[in-house]
Amino acid sequence: MRKPQSMKGLEELGRVRLSQNFFMRDFLYSEIASFYGIPNIPDDPDLAIAAGKRLCEECLEPLTARFGRISIRSAYRSPGVNQFGNEHDLNCGRNETNFGGHIWDRRDALGGIGATACIIVHALLPWYEATGRWEALGWWIHDHLPYDELEFFPKFAAVNVNWREHPKRRIHSFIPPRRGVLTKPGMANFDGSHEAEYAEWLAGL
Repeated sequence: MRKPQSMKGLEELGRVRLSQNFFMRDFLYSEIASFYGIPNIPDDPDLAIAAGKRLCEECLEPLTARFGRISIRSAYRSPGVNQFGNEHDLNCGRNETNFGGHIWDRRDALGGIGATACIIVHALLPWYEATGRWEALGWWIHDHLPYDELEFFPKFAAVNVNWREHPKRRIHSFIPPRRGVLTKPGMANFDGSHEAEYAEWLAGL
């Protein structure tokens, strides 16, 4: 598929079905793009679609099947949108660090494809609001899904879910008081089952 050059072409891209419950349109909205009038359109739609399908099929669909509704807060960013966000302190990393992340249509430094979506898992919200604990979702994903990296944020315990061909398997949090790395390869808590970390939360669902 060529980069859309018309409204009809963009509509066609938006109607591409990435998985049972998700379409490309679900991931194209950007507040930065909307407010500043910067097109958020992939230069390489086929690569963006391929990466998005893997993210949806391997991570987002299993989350939806187990926990129900999820909301997409931020997902695909064109290089232009991401660069603008980085240069204007709008919570975007450098483009090079987002290839295979929020920038779905660029391969990462290892030559692999990848995609990120920042999501809110609604089933976590009552637990998080009552306890302040986000780790249950992180450990459940760690035990069940082929994620690359998870990044948790304080507002609604939103989480960047990243899928890549060459996964790092790293969980990081910006939520106090447990900011920093929860787990990564080489840490003592990385291997084995972590069911005890999310059993209480799941029992209340």
